Amino acid sequence: MKPRFVMAIDQGTTSTRAILFDHGGQLVAVSQLEHHQYFPKPGWLEHDPAEIWRNVEKVARRVLADVGARAEDIAAVGIANQRETIVLWDRRTGKPVRRAIVWQDTRTDALVDELQHAPGAGQITELTGLPLSSYFSAPKVRWMLEETPGLRERAERGEVLFGTMESWLIWNLTGGVHVTDVTNASRTLLMNIRSLKWDPQLLEFFGIPEAILPQIRSSLETYGTGRGVLEGVPIAAALGDQQAALFGQTCFAAGEGKCTYGTGSFLLLNTGTELVASTHGLLTTVAYQVAGQPAHYALEGSIAITGSLVQWFRDGLGLIGSAAEIETLARTVEDNGGCYIVPAFYGLFAPHWRPEARGIIAGLTSYITKGHLARAVLESTGWQTREVLDAMNADSSLRLRALKVDGGMTSDNLLMQFVADVLDVPVVRPMVAETVSLGAGYAAGLAVGYWSDLEGLRRNWHLAAQWQPAMDPARREAEYRNWTYAVELTLDWTSKTGAQ
Repeated sequence: MKPRFVMAIDQGTTSTRAILFDHGGQLVAVSQLEHHQYFPKPGWLEHDPAEIWRNVEKVARRVLADVGARAEDIAAVGIANQRETIVLWDRRTGKPVRRAIVWQDTRTDALVDELQHAPGAGQITELTGLPLSSYFSAPKVRWMLEETPGLRERAERGEVLFGTMESWLIWNLTGGVHVTDVTNASRTLLMNIRSLKWDPQLLEFFGIPEAILPQIRSSLETYGTGRGVLEGVPIAAALGDQQAALFGQTCFAAGEGKCTYGTGSFLLLNTGTELVASTHGLLTTVAYQVAGQPAHYALEGSIAITGSLVQWFRDGLGLIGSAAEIETLARTVEDNGGCYIVPAFYGLFAPHWRPEARGIIAGLTSYITKGHLARAVLESTGWQTREVLDAMNADSSLRLRALKVDGGMTSDNLLMQFVADVLDVPVVRPMVAETVSLGAGYAAGLAVGYWSDLEGLRRNWHLAAQWQPAMDPARREAEYRNWTYAVELTLDWTSKTGAQ
């Protein structure tokens, strides 16, 4: 009897889910559990890896029970994970040495400032495709090695292992296989983006022992077989969450791109097997790699504040009762009334990378109502997307023909129409909204032959909604100039005021 499903384990920043997909790429069942968020100090965010592993076991067991399935009904398991979050654990006992440091954590800002002036800092972007930033894994690993008594000595003796979250889960699922995939390795600041190997120069720069590192493998291949509730099931794919969404949106060709609109937003453009080095504030990252084939690369623009700005509008200002109400409120006015909101709550991410910037509401007059503010909130997401796409166009000869979108904010029709208007390309949303999980499932199924090829996966993609650009070009460019000026007003705020 042939397996009926593939399973995706979607290990996110706030929760972990197990999802079953059938051969048509349709979601059959899902189980989800949230995990605790630890905030030991301002700017710090930690997770308990042991809790996350327990949750993986629970959701996998529950989702099988929901459809009366057993391990033999699962063709393969694929993992999508929060990127850059780090775990260190004891090689012998398998226990974490301390809580995981999450990708949003800013405790290493001072360390990164110090490293910026160290010999070799100027080569980091050339070697990795990434800026030297506390966002990525390597500074977090160094901090943990230096601040945990005795840990560096244990690491140098090979008694401690490091991994991003998919490495931790594969280790536990397989009973001790220590690997990472190229997409997650490309977010550590430790992998050479061209050779796809750990780089001795980078390891020396960050002071990280090679003995703790997992083996780098492709994104689509069998790493090992499951134990326990997933006994004998191939663990056959791993992708960072945004790369998984790109795969789930079937953006397999150069020039195809997607944007995931959530708490923050991430726009990825597949550049094919060509590595495009950004000179306009974007990240060069690995999109995916099929075993035995060259890696596909992507340009990525990371936007820090999009959905969380709507949450602030709801919880911080109390101007709406639910996130869904912002569209209704924004439709009470014809335009933004000359008001622009730049949500640089934690600085500006791509394409600016200005950590000292702080948010601003510009253009306030007595004419402005909460409807205008609501519209400015939504428009800020559109303009930030435009900034990233302009940077991609400047970096690459590829031109996006349509933007595939996913994430919670895509239910806002006014926002999606505005994104289409300011990008001047169609915006399309698929029937299956769970593109991160679907990408992990697709990758695992493809690795074991559950699906035969990429074109078969494309045939599973079905359109749910589409928005065509309709804004007058002169108005589009005039509004964009106003937005750009508002962004300039946010820069250097902390350095000029001393505020944090």
